[in-house]
Amino acid sequence: MKTVVTRFPPSPTGFLHIGGARTALFNWLHARHMKGKFILRIEDTDLQRSSRESVDAIFEALEWLQIDWDEGPYFQSERFAIYREYIDRLIDSGHAYYCTCSQQQIESMRERARASGQKPRYDGSCRDKGLHRAENAVVRFKAPAFGTTVVDDVIKGPIIFQNSELDDFIIARSDGTPTYNFVVVVDDITMGINTVIRGDDHVMNTPKQILIYHALGSPLPIFGHVPMVLGSDRTRLSKRHGAMSVTAYRDMGYLPDALINYLVRLGWSHGDQEFFTREELVEKFTLQNVGKSAGVFNPEKLLALNAEHIRSMEPGRIAAHLMPFLTEKGIHPDTGPFIENVIRTLRFRSKTLVEMASAAAFYFTDTVVYDEKGAEKFLCPAALAPLQQLLEGLENLAETDDKSLQNLFQQVMERAGLKLGQIAQPVRVALTGGTVSPGVFEMIQVLGKDKVLERIRKAIHYIEKKEGQK
Repeated sequence: MKTVVTRFPPSPTGFLHIGGARTALFNWLHARHMKGKFILRIEDTDLQRSSRESVDAIFEALEWLQIDWDEGPYFQSERFAIYREYIDRLIDSGHAYYCTCSQQQIESMRERARASGQKPRYDGSCRDKGLHRAENAVVRFKAPAFGTTVVDDVIKGPIIFQNSELDDFIIARSDGTPTYNFVVVVDDITMGINTVIRGDDHVMNTPKQILIYHALGSPLPIFGHVPMVLGSDRTRLSKRHGAMSVTAYRDMGYLPDALINYLVRLGWSHGDQEFFTREELVEKFTLQNVGKSAGVFNPEKLLALNAEHIRSMEPGRIAAHLMPFLTEKGIHPDTGPFIENVIRTLRFRSKTLVEMASAAAFYFTDTVVYDEKGAEKFLCPAALAPLQQLLEGLENLAETDDKSLQNLFQQVMERAGLKLGQIAQPVRVALTGGTVSPGVFEMIQVLGKDKVLERIRKAIHYIEKKEGQK
């Protein structure tokens, strides 16, 4: 069986967005599932609009998504000699020709066609003139005037195009630069691409490309055109629907595994399963299960799926993704058991890594700053005696396991005649500064006895000072 070779060919004219990332993902998953090759190609023949900044942004996004490539990156701008060779082959074989018609002449042809009720098109004036290369000449492909071209699409099924609808399209401009439909075919042939998975906005390009394959005597790849990703109003996805660059989702605290899980489900299914690990996607992805209907992008579903991935991922793996968000807050923890224990207390409470970093800040501070309303309500005279008793009990506690802490809190509650919430909330404010946090026992165990004692002493001093000022 022939090795499957797929490719992702972004144009470096901006950042990598959701639609492009999904195309890359489908090609990558198919290659990995089939134990084939995935090639990265940068389609930068539009030299005016292409930029190194965009190239770097594409690399950055793919690397964050952990979509790795086996060959490349290839740059079309470095392959013009190859394209020239293939243009000459088509001219020599009679499948292409030079055309010197001016733009004004071509517009006149189109107007005459419109006037006669036909499709506006180039009329083939230079088709049989045998012209040679000239300063203002373009190269046109000699398209068949009759018959049909069939796209055997593995996703959409057979799509039939009438050749009479295709005019002699340009494959090289007057300045010598080749056009998109031509260079794509040459690249795919020379790179051994045998499976082309792309958005269905490319369907109309495919018959032209098939004709070029035939003219060059090359076998066709498998074509699969994936339905577009739409916004909630079922129009093409844009920023107003919440669609931003891939790295914007990274910066908002999404996990790469969550984003690829969500993207692959925008057009692919495996029964009713919604949550997939990366390994499961590689194992289960097939082109046969790519749907024919457009996917609708839903930011709320993505957020919920991200929360699920945070809950499911091992703390050690989350730590690597969390570190940049902690660094932004001036927190520079070491990797290891402490940060992993911090994550364990927060992963069921965090929908994003931004939320987790904010919630984790109290673990790393030397000075707890009290929320004004929380301190007013819970660090009050009624909490003074229970906190003092708790402080004394903790000082004498040999272990801070759940059972020992439970017994200590029970003793303080019985002595003070309080319920757990009435003592837990003052402790929560004392340890974190706020009224919302992980469980009190969890925090005590992660912070460690010395820090906990220090923070409770500070809270007692705060209450006494506040009372002394009355």
